[in-house]
Amino acid sequence: MLAVTIQKKLPYFQLDVDFTVQKEIVVLFGPSGAGKTTILNSVAGLIQPDSGTIRLNDTIFFETGQKPLPTRKRKLGYLFQDYALFPHMTVEKNILYGVKKEREAVSSAFVVQLLTVLGIRHLLPKYPHQISGGEKQRVALARALAGKPELLLLDEPLSALDAKTRQQCQDELLELHRLWQIPVLLVTHDEKEAEKLGNRILTINQGKIVDK
Repeated sequence: MLAVTIQKKLPYFQLDVDFTVQKEIVVLFGPSGAGKTTILNSVAGLIQPDSGTIRLNDTIFFETGQKPLPTRKRKLGYLFQDYALFPHMTVEKNILYGVKKEREAVSSAFVVQLLTVLGIRHLLPKYPHQISGGEKQRVALARALAGKPELLLLDEPLSALDAKTRQQCQDELLELHRLWQIPVLLVTHDEKEAEKLGNRILTINQGKIVDK
């Protein structure tokens, strides 16, 4: 379980949220600039809150007055809006880059299952400039999951896709969650996407949860 209780002063408002995520998909929904990505980045360790606590199961990520746990030691996968693939690496190397040496080695069966669900096994020798936007999204998702994270963070990962590809990727994400049952925190400002993907929707406005 992910438990988040944090406060942070932002330029135009005070971020102040308190919520938990079980083995479910929780959507942070709301307008741009509401604080959704700041919450994700705080969980990932890319931003440090002013106060509060962030805990994943028995591991403290952040607690007031203590040194935050480094991002590299947080067992999570993060899929950014722009995918952030390495252009000089093949699809296969991009995916395996997400596997940390200190973590459990990824089994061939796990990788095959991951690539099969996403339908990208045939792309392994290609480079990012040789594949479509939807394929890049799937590769980035595979990289985020390849290290067998205990938590998945998704920051509007489907916003740049056309409607048909977006729907396909939504279905694949739901299937992956059904298979691996880890907490997922997803940011979107698309209401239909929030309703389709979210087991729960937290509406964020001006740094506060205004509707659960």
